[in-house]
Formats: sequence, structure tokens, C-alpha cells
Amino acid sequence: MVHIERVDLNLLAPLAALLEERHVSRAAEVAGMSQPAMSRAFQRLRATLGDELLVRTPGGYRLTPRAERVQRQLRAVLPRLESLFAPEDFDPAEAAEVFRIAGTDFTQVFAPAVFQRVFRESPRSTLHFRTWHDAIYEDVDRGVVDLVFFARSTPLTALHTEHLFDDRFVCVLSVDHPLAERPAIALKEYLDATHVVVGTIGERQTAIEQRLEDLGERRRAGLTVPYHSLALRSVLGTRLILTLPARLLEEQVPDPGIRILPAPEEIRPLGYHMAWHPRLDGDPGQRWLRNAVRAVISELTQQEDPLS
Repeated sequence: MVHIERVDLNLLAPLAALLEERHVSRAAEVAGMSQPAMSRAFQRLRATLGDELLVRTPGGYRLTPRAERVQRQLRAVLPRLESLFAPEDFDPAEAAEVFRIAGTDFTQVFAPAVFQRVFRESPRSTLHFRTWHDAIYEDVDRGVVDLVFFARSTPLTALHTEHLFDDRFVCVLSVDHPLAERPAIALKEYLDATHVVVGTIGERQTAIEQRLEDLGERRRAGLTVPYHSLALRSVLGTRLILTLPARLLEEQVPDPGIRILPAPEEIRPLGYHMAWHPRLDGDPGQRWLRNAVRAVISELTQQEDPLS
């Protein structure tokens, strides 16, 4: 680095043109410079390299031995420099990227379609799906996770956040629950009941608990589980109410032992988001992954709500 710090790298293009054309005017035309500018660059190159580079002969200008060596090196170096500074392209068919994503088991609503799309278009790439935990945003900040999916009403200011879709809440009850024959559940009846809570953060189903706290209310948890799928299996034959996003029931085979009712209107729809660290904004592979998610979500949200 001792020598390169003294060199104006803008002289590389004029140098390559001069050594190839061996004529100042033609080199200026090739490099897109005026002749006086090329002449000045030529003088600077001679001073920088400590060599005449081009020597006049009866047959025209000839390269000095040093210039011949420099020209051979430039032919190897310039394509690499061009590749280094050129905009990055991402060809998913040839790429072998490792994508690290995270979310709760609610992502089962769309994640399988994302996986299929990724492997269809980029078969050599690898996906690592990490389970949700309380420090997941720190993992994104540290670069351990590339893309995280979450339900939250307040944007994460340190990350770039994008809203994906909203989903309404429904209540799942056993058919022999006292409220099972109601057309809907009022908030008071809801609060008087005992609930299955899906503890996505700690032992809280944050989207619901936060809304109830805003209303100055709390519900009683009879059972807390970490996964939506386990919660669904825990309702049959009990007096428990499970509240979950409607789309989680899309792929479920209708069970004659349960009833599905609208959640109290005070429990607003769930907003679902994805987030990533700002340093990944311009990465072509990460942009492609986010676009794959957007395409899947677009197809998902165009489908009719099966429980409406």
C-alpha cells in the first residue's frame, strides 16, 4: 500500500488506452477525454512510473520494456477491477446463498409457499429457519438472522420494517362449551372465560394482551403453550377458549368437535410484518428474498378468507 497511496487510480483508464493505441489522439478518443487532458495524463503517468512508456521511432511510437510489462499486468488487473466496482447482479438459478429467517409458528400460514418459491427459483440456496425467542431482534442486529417475521403494532425503529398483511382474530371452542352456540362472543363473556394462551413472547400472546391492557382488562389463562398447533389440540373437551388469527385455520381439516366464532370486536385485527437490518437493504440476494416473500403474500391476500 506504500506505493498505491501515491497513485491517482483515475490514471488507469488513460494508461490502458495509451499503451493499447500508442497514440495520444486515438487514446483520448478511446478513453472519452480531450487531447489536452490525455496529454496531461500522459505526462503524469511518466512521472508516476518513472518511465517514458512510449518512445518515438521512425515507424511510430513503441512501448518501452516497462510499458510492455505494465500492459500485460493491466490486461489481467482491469477486468478484476471492473468486476469489483460493477453493480452486483444476483442470479438465483446459479446462486448458493444461505438465508437465515425467524418467526413464530404463525409463519406456517405463508412460509411453506416461500420455501417452495426459493427452492424452485434458487435450488442451490439454503434456508435456516430459527425459532422465536425474546432476543430475536438482537440476533437481527448482530447479523445472526437476516429476516424476521413478527406481529407488532409499534415499528422497530432500529430495523427496516414492512407491513405484510392483517388477519382477524377468531375464537376456537369445544362444541360442548357453554358459549359454543352463541353467534358471537361479547367482551364480558370473553373475559369471564378461561383461555388457552399462545406464549409467543414469554407467556404472553402480545397482540391480544396489549389490546386488553389498553382497555384496562385482563383475561385468565388456564393453559399456556408455546405453539399455535399445540393450542388447537388443547381445546377439545375443555371449557377453554383459544384466540388465534383466522388464517391459521385455513389448512386445518374441519373438526366436528370444535366451533369457530368471531373474536370480540374490541380485539382488533393482527398486523403482520417483516423486518431486516438496514445494512441488508442493498444486498441483491436479500432483496430477491424479500421480493419472494412479497410475491407469496400478494397471492395469499388475494385469496378469499375461508372463515368469512
